Amino acid sequence: MILPSSLALLAGSAVAQPASYAARQPQPEPPPPGPPSTKGFQKATVHPSTGGHASCVSGIVPVAASTNKNIKLDIQVPANQSDVTEFFLESFSAGSDLAERIALGNASVAGKYDIYATLCTPMNNPKPKGIQLLTHGVGFDHTYWDFDLGYSYVDVAAEHGYASFFYDRLGVGSSDKPDPIQVIQAPLEVEIARTLATSLRKGTFSGQKFGKVVGVGHSFGSIITQAITQLYPEILDAAVLTGFSSDLSNQPTFLQALNLAIARENQPTRFPSLNNAFLVSSTIISNQIGFFKANGFDPALLRKAEDTKGTVTIGELNSLSGVGGPADRFTKPVIVVDGDADYPFCTGNCSFPTNLAEAVHGKYYPNLADGDFDAYLAPLAGHGLNFHYSAAAAFEHAQKFLAEHGL
Repeated sequence: MILPSSLALLAGSAVAQPASYAARQPQPEPPPPGPPSTKGFQKATVHPSTGGHASCVSGIVPVAASTNKNIKLDIQVPANQSDVTEFFLESFSAGSDLAERIALGNASVAGKYDIYATLCTPMNNPKPKGIQLLTHGVGFDHTYWDFDLGYSYVDVAAEHGYASFFYDRLGVGSSDKPDPIQVIQAPLEVEIARTLATSLRKGTFSGQKFGKVVGVGHSFGSIITQAITQLYPEILDAAVLTGFSSDLSNQPTFLQALNLAIARENQPTRFPSLNNAFLVSSTIISNQIGFFKANGFDPALLRKAEDTKGTVTIGELNSLSGVGGPADRFTKPVIVVDGDADYPFCTGNCSFPTNLAEAVHGKYYPNLADGDFDAYLAPLAGHGLNFHYSAAAAFEHAQKFLAEHGL
């Protein structure tokens, strides 16, 4: 005979048993998070990063930007290559006052520009710890940051828990190409980058709000990023400046080495409709002189860099002096990462007569604590740091620096 109390016990065990049994069983893995949302992107495509460590969305993002610091340039679109060549010869001749003669004061520019951009988040990590805003330099486009297997800043950042946002600067790649003399200039590009950084915080792209935004640049992209730290010190949480130093004296020699050519004549299948104020480096030899260090790179990457080289405008090259300078109010972490043989910013030797990357501290960030600044020279690497064998170690060093500063 089973007593009522026993029935109660049996009932209790019968009720409890399925729960404890279920708890002991293997639970199905939750589905991995999908790619970033296409919100904020037009004509969006979804794809992995080169090394597969990040999931990405690419497309057009409209950006409204304005400035009153562009320069009114007394320059016409060159009629031919001879005019382009003579312009730069005159610019860099001893005692030349061409720069002063063609600058007629400041000009206001405003517009809404279609910028081609990519947002990548770490694979299977829907909550990255922050985002890095990557701005490329002269001669490249957005692919500089995710160039090839083993040469991807985006993949390394993703491995360290960071999302990346990188884009074609105005006038480059698939971004809008307005007037290349009066509109596409450095001051306006600073404002575009600032707007992108602010939009990343607001969640404009992919519906993700990022509490930490790190500005990362290469060459002209570093000039832009540095200018943001000077003008808008609240915008970025840190800066990673690559292909950048305290010495700009070799810029004329660098530009002459590129032997700048009219883009649509040099690359007629890639740039058939651009006017003569859009320029590219002339040959693979020019590309190597400006960006590569022998024995430090795979020759296949030099060929790929030549085949995919990006444009620069006459307006950009004649407005660089209008941006950047000491960022007295920026006291957040800054690291300068250069190839040790950077040609335009170090004349081929970043350790002579002193460490030119370290000298950025005193010249541009005088109020930054010593512990919040770092400089790293990648061995056997030229100005196009990302294309060299030592690039991966340089990327890792930058991520370690950010992590050490709580980013």
